[in-house]
Amino acid sequence: MTTEQNRYWQTSVSDVEEASVFIRGYDLGQIIGKLSFASATYLLIRGKLPTPGESRIMDAVLCSVLDYSLKKPGTAAARFCVSGNPSMVAGLATAVLSAGEYTLAPDSGGAFIAATYATFKNSDEPMSSAAERVVSELRANKQRVPGLGHPNFRFTDPRAQKLKRIAQENGVWGEVCDWYEAIHAAFIKQANKPDLVINEVGMLAAILSQMEFTPAEMTGLALISTMPGVVAHVSEELRSQTRIRTIPDHDVAYDRTRRELDADLSSAGW
Repeated sequence: MTTEQNRYWQTSVSDVEEASVFIRGYDLGQIIGKLSFASATYLLIRGKLPTPGESRIMDAVLCSVLDYSLKKPGTAAARFCVSGNPSMVAGLATAVLSAGEYTLAPDSGGAFIAATYATFKNSDEPMSSAAERVVSELRANKQRVPGLGHPNFRFTDPRAQKLKRIAQENGVWGEVCDWYEAIHAAFIKQANKPDLVINEVGMLAAILSQMEFTPAEMTGLALISTMPGVVAHVSEELRSQTRIRTIPDHDVAYDRTRRELDADLSSAGW
């Protein structure tokens, strides 16, 4: 006899009946028009309804990435892709696969914050001295702090600071966020790099950690945020009807060495 516990799959995310879809137990027909996309996203991932403040910061999070023109590898890759395979799905998939350690994904920042914050909470140190110690160990091991630095912004990343302000105004900012800022302060002091910013991905990781999202969920939210921009770029590329984009020769340093196959085969003993 099959019981609920030994079923092949178990899920509390949604359920479909003959004439209704239930999202975390709520009728989708009631959700539509009553919850914002941000609130519904929070509900789906966290399994509970957000407070008004949590809904507002979720809306801000989902607007925080949106687009970064052709300076984002995933966007450029998506446009190259659809110039050869004119498909929205192919373009979106390419952009998603381009997110990772060096761009867009806040999961490494979330994991870093969770691990170091837990260590701090288990110690008797004041926050500032604990942060100094963590940064000293990182620098000694030549490790970086995820979420710090940006190729264009110096001293402050306005996107990150706007997220911070909204989190503070809506009661979402907390000690986890303070901890990450303490790490940043210790790092710029020890590295003597006062212009090194907390970028928007780092701030996302801090705020979403405070909201108890997992690192993997953080990256999922960042990808959701960037999807409208990718859709717009892929649509623009499809309308251009440009086929098979290639990198112009003047942007490539080609090795022009020419070799003799027969002579080299002979030298190799053929």
